[in-house]
Amino acid sequence: MTETLTQTDVRQDEQTETKQPWLWNVVLLDDDDHTYEYVIRMLHSVFAMPIEKAFKAAETVDADGRAVLLTTHKEHAELKRDQVHGFGRDVLISSCAGSMSAVLEPAECDADDDDD
Repeated sequence: MTETLTQTDVRQDEQTETKQPWLWNVVLLDDDDHTYEYVIRMLHSVFAMPIEKAFKAAETVDADGRAVLLTTHKEHAELKRDQVHGFGRDVLISSCAGSMSAVLEPAECDADDDDD
């Protein structure tokens, strides 16, 4: 009997590098239609920020026109942005038409920073 030898060629697939989720900043934008009290209450409610930190964020928004509130994965950032938009009007200002505005922006992260 004749024996046939078959050699199998084993190919290794190129390893795909697992990338970390892209991080996004939730950025609160300034306007003149909301009081500090509103901003502090909203940040405390939506982001569970302590009152002191919420006050500092309100000062930053007022001074700089914007403040980064949270850096997280995209789905969570979208949820928090939508919660800011859905928080409602500032009842302390009669001309206030609605919620504050927040936007998402890609976070600038450098993976090498962790090694320092």
